Amino acid sequence: MGDFFTYSVILGIFVATLKIATPLLIAATGELVAESSGILNLSIEGTMTLGAFAGFVTANETGSLWLGLLGAAAGGGALALLMAIMTVTVRVNQVVAGLALNILGLGAAFFWYRSVYSAGGSIQIPVVDKFEVVSVPLLSSIPIVGEVLFEQHWLTYIALLMVPTTWMFLNRTKYGLELRAIGHNPEACDMRGVPIASRQYAAVIFGGAMAGVGGSFLSLAATGLFFPDIVAGRGWIALAIVIFGNWRATWILAGSLLFGFLEATQLALQASDVNLPYQLLLALPFVLTILALVLNRSRSGAPLSLTIPYHRGER
Repeated sequence: MGDFFTYSVILGIFVATLKIATPLLIAATGELVAESSGILNLSIEGTMTLGAFAGFVTANETGSLWLGLLGAAAGGGALALLMAIMTVTVRVNQVVAGLALNILGLGAAFFWYRSVYSAGGSIQIPVVDKFEVVSVPLLSSIPIVGEVLFEQHWLTYIALLMVPTTWMFLNRTKYGLELRAIGHNPEACDMRGVPIASRQYAAVIFGGAMAGVGGSFLSLAATGLFFPDIVAGRGWIALAIVIFGNWRATWILAGSLLFGFLEATQLALQASDVNLPYQLLLALPFVLTILALVLNRSRSGAPLSLTIPYHRGER
């Protein structure tokens, strides 16, 4: 235990917290926008996996990591488009559609991975150059704070900036307020001439693109490679974070950092050979999510029409 409480280990935990939280924050922020329109997308796990693959294969073929990000966003957005068609236009049950597309995303990524990189019955495992850590001039030289906050990947900075941007959009812009109104009362919005379907399509596709980019962080920044289980449940964690954050951007940031901190801590505990059940740390955020739902059930920020399809004159 004494090896755990050292400066280098504690600092490493805080640095790793932001890195681990980055894909969760990106995906959860996108899901917040999607759910604000009244659409629950349960395919985030599959969307992140498909985005991780699309970003990896695009970067590997073009040699550009930034084109890889665009490929990841396109892959996630394409799967989300299917979700929008099924739930907004066809009016399939959102839970069923999300679970089905989750399986589709996972299966498609693994199938295409084998198709592209298989040779003679075996899988070639290519590697791409990862996004480098960016040090912000002057700020990165600040003791402790500089090492934790200002020596991160570009995607980490983008994820952090997305929090105030999303908050401003949902709470201070016309389109954001209309989107939230659709999530709460689509009938009233329809009576005022707000285009319900197009706004929901845009929100769901944006959420899928963000999930794809979140997945690409794992393949293009964290590892430099792709494997079928690369997301490892982070899509479900992102969904839990939206609930834990009570559908508020700032609390979603706090939830992402909490998950990241607990995972970084359990990794440090294992590396330090501390004899503690690290599984409890992994389970703790989910327990906190359940407690948050129970304690805030009367003040939940969930959109009132979440998972309820809307068509004019049928509600």
